[in-house]
Amino acid sequence: MTREEIMKIIEEQNVHFFRLQFVDIFGFMKNVAMPLSQIEKALDGQMMFDGSSIDGFVRINESDMYLKPDYNTFCVLPWRNQDGTNAARIICDVYKSDGTPFDGCPRNNLKRVLADAKEMGYTMNVGTEAEFFLFEKDEFGDATTITHDVAGYFDVDPDDCGINCRREIIETLEQMGFEIEASHHEVAEGQHEVNFKYADALTAADNTLTFKWVVRSIAAQHGLHATFMPKPVFGINGSGMHCNQSLFNLDGTNAFFDENGPLQLSETAYQYIAGIAKNAKGFVAVTNPLVNSYKRLVPGYEAPVYVAWSASNRSALIRIPASRGMGTRTEVRCPDPACNPYLAFAMMLASGLDGVKNNLQAPDSVDQDIFAMTPAEKDAAGIDSLPANLKDAVDELKVNPIAKEALGEHIFTKYVEGKEKEWDEYRTAVTDWELENYLSNY
Repeated sequence: MTREEIMKIIEEQNVHFFRLQFVDIFGFMKNVAMPLSQIEKALDGQMMFDGSSIDGFVRINESDMYLKPDYNTFCVLPWRNQDGTNAARIICDVYKSDGTPFDGCPRNNLKRVLADAKEMGYTMNVGTEAEFFLFEKDEFGDATTITHDVAGYFDVDPDDCGINCRREIIETLEQMGFEIEASHHEVAEGQHEVNFKYADALTAADNTLTFKWVVRSIAAQHGLHATFMPKPVFGINGSGMHCNQSLFNLDGTNAFFDENGPLQLSETAYQYIAGIAKNAKGFVAVTNPLVNSYKRLVPGYEAPVYVAWSASNRSALIRIPASRGMGTRTEVRCPDPACNPYLAFAMMLASGLDGVKNNLQAPDSVDQDIFAMTPAEKDAAGIDSLPANLKDAVDELKVNPIAKEALGEHIFTKYVEGKEKEWDEYRTAVTDWELENYLSNY
């Protein structure tokens, strides 16, 4: 999209307000809102903001930063029409005052890693499947964990607030240019999934961030609270974000497909699988970034905790969906929707490319139910487990040889600092469980 096309849409659709959006290191969407009079200044990348006020960005003496808009991310917001006037948004990259890209901007970082992949002859496509819960609010408008339905996997929902909410989410996304492939009720009560078409990795990260924003916004209009928290309710399934990913050659062909290869997978595909398997323990602190993430990554539920791959086995970390040809891909099943997609994609891409660069050999596939295997059987098959908590995951990230390269020095340092602080706060907190079990008994 060009600047002229954007200005034409602004005029034709009576856009009066404009949101410049960007994301911080920990995946939180930020934005600056401005009136019509400032839109041209914004499109020219002249909007300045205080970077020292954004967690993990810069020090106070380096605070002046600029938002450079990506014109291709411009869209009018369907739910923001008021009295005939509209609002629009555009996603931005963060630049320093000297005009160079800020290396602490997750979007800039993903672009850098994608450029490295391009030098190797590849582009990356990603399709995310982000699950979420819809919860009721209490009389004060605060979120509860009371679900809006009692449906289960693929159930036909009753025609109530929840299904109407999901339908409006889909309609809104389609108006914003998303190609929706399917939606359905997930396994747990109140849990949903909306699947949209894959895209190049940068667009996919933009789309994932936008998707979460739309879901929350539309849910709020229906009096519901949408959450992408990985494990909001004890004893039922948590929310994951399976990441379907593939490498394409620069001529547009799928680098993972080989009609004559084993399982019709190419040597590149097997090397990519090997790189993901080798580095999984080292990237999980990014793909599963919260203390709560590891309440989902436990044996017995659908979330995989075992580092293995299979063409069909859903208890493995890496699955190869049945589609072949242009649809040949790997599905990495551990990530959850609390992650920063720009960082998660960068880490997984760098991990897979580590396998390609070094001609790594994929381990043997594991086609039996790993959940049913004994510890001795898992040891014999060489099946490792993901870290059991955030501290262990961060420790693995710190010693992973590709992590600093994939995240860049700035993001790596700030991310580790932030997550170690988060773990320390959790470690020293006194929980309701402790009070219930110990207060009266000791």
